[in-house]
Amino acid sequence: MGFISIAELFGFFALITNFIAYRQPTANRYRIVSALALGSLSIHFFMLDAVAGGIVTGIAVLRNFIALRWQGPWVLWGFVALNIVFLLIEWLFPIAALQFSGSGIAVIFSDEPSHWSIWIAYTSSIIFTVGSIKLNDPERIRRWFLVAESLGLIYAIIVGSVSGTVFNIVNLTSIILKLLQDKRARTL
Repeated sequence: MGFISIAELFGFFALITNFIAYRQPTANRYRIVSALALGSLSIHFFMLDAVAGGIVTGIAVLRNFIALRWQGPWVLWGFVALNIVFLLIEWLFPIAALQFSGSGIAVIFSDEPSHWSIWIAYTSSIIFTVGSIKLNDPERIRRWFLVAESLGLIYAIIVGSVSGTVFNIVNLTSIILKLLQDKRARTL
């Protein structure tokens, strides 16, 4: 009998939860359900030592909850800046892993340069940030997120995340199906 890692279980939970998120009828309901999925995905990526993925999805949890109440330019540019700051930190001071324990978080730096894939993770995160904060129409959010989910798929494949790969494929499929469903409903 095969063994499913704890990391993949978190990824599987994120997959199911985010599928539900993309089917929500309002932007705020999407933000709440999506935050649960992103929190689980963040843990998944950290467990795989895919630090950029863990950081950007962790930032996204905070972003989604803040966007429930505030969506102005300060919030938008604050989260874009936060993504850029973490990208630069990770690029200039390559992080191999974060180790979590009861006494805190230990940052393990790498002697190797950062992999270029972190640029994909942070670009995807910035696209999600703009869409989550500036857009309130669920259909426009879904269209905007097609690009971000595609970048997320590329990142998940590069870092070897099975759950992340399936997560993004399912999300892309869900978005496309919902867009087609909405289009069909408008033409009837």
